[in-house]
Formats: sequence, structure tokens, C-alpha cells
Amino acid sequence: MSSTFGTVFKVTTFGESHGKSVGAVVDGCPPGMALGEADIQPQLDRRRPGQSRLTTDRDETDRVTILSGVENGRCLGTPVAMNVPNRDQKPGDYKSMQSIPRPSHADYTYQMKYGIRASSGGGRSSARETIGRVAAGAIAEKFLRDEYGVEIVAWVNAVGRISATEIDEKMITREIVDETPVRCPSATEAEQMVDAIRAAKEAKDSLGGIVTCVCRNVPAGLGEPVFEKMEARLAQAMLSIPATKGFEIGSGFAGTRLNGSKHNDPFVRKGDRLGTLTNNSGGIQGGITNGEPIIFRVAFKPPATIGLAQHTADFNGTDTTLEAKGRHDPCVVPRAVPIVESMAALVIADMALIQKSRNK
Repeated sequence: MSSTFGTVFKVTTFGESHGKSVGAVVDGCPPGMALGEADIQPQLDRRRPGQSRLTTDRDETDRVTILSGVENGRCLGTPVAMNVPNRDQKPGDYKSMQSIPRPSHADYTYQMKYGIRASSGGGRSSARETIGRVAAGAIAEKFLRDEYGVEIVAWVNAVGRISATEIDEKMITREIVDETPVRCPSATEAEQMVDAIRAAKEAKDSLGGIVTCVCRNVPAGLGEPVFEKMEARLAQAMLSIPATKGFEIGSGFAGTRLNGSKHNDPFVRKGDRLGTLTNNSGGIQGGITNGEPIIFRVAFKPPATIGLAQHTADFNGTDTTLEAKGRHDPCVVPRAVPIVESMAALVIADMALIQKSRNK
């Protein structure tokens, strides 16, 4: 199993959904950087369960403890280990599902790959694994902010059939995003999304959605063609998040409907640098950042574990009906926002450190 991500800024996550704890080890964090739990906790608070009636009822505070790599508030350059205890695990909720692979979940595929699987909560395939990513991403984001002034903001752009319109990504901040429990900065659509998620939860069903992310002030020149292009690494990072099913950057699939004369981004002078008049490229050309905002979208499927009765088969192939127990999100996208931001930070920080080593 590959639980490590990155080349210079390396992150290894550990832990299962209903084990004693989850967390991450970060190797490659620049020595001397100021760091404490207070720099990490805010993003974990945005990711944690039980934030509102739109999420799972699992009650976790997700308090992080730095175990190593930091002394007197400064990184030592050695691995930074972080731990978050699981305090509200209920493995008994999964007894009825031990012999039945949940439709569209990872129960069957993990069993086929390893011959064994975590008996409750999905183990490493659970979204609880992303706690380590978010903790590590908070460190990466602090490095990028301190070093380059990078800002990374994600928001919910769609839930089910409801899509937000006329959102100006230049004006979006995390404070604006967090004004609604669904994390959509368009008030009218946000209210509709909230109603749709509540209805799905009451019906013991689930909904998917889309998260959009913008990364501002990313310096030009980051990315490692041809196989480690910036958009390729971002795509890998985003599609490694549980429940993701799609990734597009810049104009994405809609750009295929434009002629080249309409799609091209003309160059113009912007202060002391060259920039582009439009940004259909999404901030990346030839796999290398061009200094414009990186903007991309990530599609999340409806959560697989639902309480609604489903006709399926058990591991022996016998027809059965499954009504899943436990506490699960009816829609993951509101809590996915900080996860998307964190994975973007990990990719950009890694690429920035690679470029920095080249320029020495």
C-alpha cells in the first residue's frame, strides 16, 4: 500500500477509521519555520465531523498533537509527526456489514487485494484517513504563505443538480466560504443545497457535488515536465481523495467547445511581469505554472454508505438486502473543501521546494 505522497515535501499518513488514532509524518519541512498546533488545528476544525446537521453525527474534536520535529515553536528539519486520537469510534455499527460488501464502497476491492480488511468504518478507505492529509497540508500551506504569499481557497460549486452561478473567484475568501454550512459562497444556491442535503439525509440517501479551488500568487516556473507536470500532480492528488470521480483545470471540458482563437490566453504586461489577459489555461501552460491563479474543479460522487435498503450480494454471492448502519455523511463536499485545499498545498509546496533546489 502506498501511504506516502511527495518528492521533497513527503507526507505519510497512518491509521484506520475506527482504530486508536490517525495522523501523519511530514519529512522535508524546512528547518527554522515557525510551527505549532495552532497553525494546524483550524483546518482540522473545518474538516471534522459533527459541524452541522448536514454531516455525519460522529462527534470528534480532532485535536492534533505534534509529537516530533518541532522545538520551541520552530521546525528542526527532522520529520514532523502528528497524531489525532479517535474518541467516538463505534465498530459495533458495522457487525451486520462484515459479510456484505457495501455497494460502490471499497470493502470488496480491499478484500480482493489484501485478503483481509478493516472490519469497521472502511479502515484506510474511510474519509477519516484524510485527517493526516489536512494536518500535513496546513504545514505546507504555512510554508507557501510565508515564503510566497500563496492563498488557497476552495468552495462548494455544486450539490446534486444544484450549481452555483456567477461566483467571482477573485473575491472569494475562506471567511466568505464558511458563512454557510454547505460552504457555497452564493447565498441563494447555498440555501437550496442545504435543503437538498437535509432531504437526502432524512431519506437515508446521499448526494454528490463539485468543489472548486483557486490558488493565488503561485510563482511562475513550478512543475516538472513531462511526467510530473503541475496539473498532472494536482490531478493525482485530487483523485486520491476518497469519493472523487473527476478533475478538470482551467476551461476543462467546456474548453473543448471553443475555437483556439477564443481559447488562447493573450499575454499582457502586469506590473513588473508578463501575465495573461484571460485564464483558460488555469494558471498552467506546458505543465508549468505561469503566475496566474491556478483554478480547478473536483467531482465527488454520492457517499456509498446509505441507510436506504439496497438489493445486493454478500461475499459468497448470495442475494441479500443491505441497510447500512453507522454514522455517515449524506454529502461529503462541505467537509471536502479543506481536504482539497490541503492536497493543493502539498503539491505546490513540493514543486516549490524542487524548484528551489534547482536554483541553488
